[in-house]
Amino acid sequence: MQRIMIVGQPGAGKSTLARAVGKVTRLPVVHIDQIHWQSGWIERPAAEKTALCHAVEAREAWIFEGGHSVTWANRLARADLLVWIDIPLSLRFRRVLWRTIRDYGRTRPDLPAGCPEGFGRETLPFWHFIWRTRHSARARIQRLCASAPAGKLVHLQSQPQITAFLASLPRA
Repeated sequence: MQRIMIVGQPGAGKSTLARAVGKVTRLPVVHIDQIHWQSGWIERPAAEKTALCHAVEAREAWIFEGGHSVTWANRLARADLLVWIDIPLSLRFRRVLWRTIRDYGRTRPDLPAGCPEGFGRETLPFWHFIWRTRHSARARIQRLCASAPAGKLVHLQSQPQITAFLASLPRA
């Protein structure tokens, strides 16, 4: 297994799982937020994000977590495994709140430099985005997963399932 695609909605634990899988497999980890954002919470233009995603997807080995759904079909075609973290909205909200408090004023490792966590002007639109897309984003991920070849999908719906998945991975 050389290419693992991880999807889920905000706060699902994609970045955390990607880092953990990377530790076990020693595959390089790519976070979509490092492609999506530029320093200062400036969103990268869509065409540039697409080009950067395709460049990562073309590599021989990766764990690629996150969105930019216009590239999902290509990413899935290259992936050996698709992992969907599908946990309840209430837990995702708590996780986003916790990471914002925990990392307040600092930039998380899955973000580019200059994107510190905080309760500034970018926070309210993000919370609104999580709420507004709770059904539509899940439906988009369901469609992606339905298109995955048999045996290529792992659907994780709880922390015990995530823990068991990590334990099942072959060590590098």
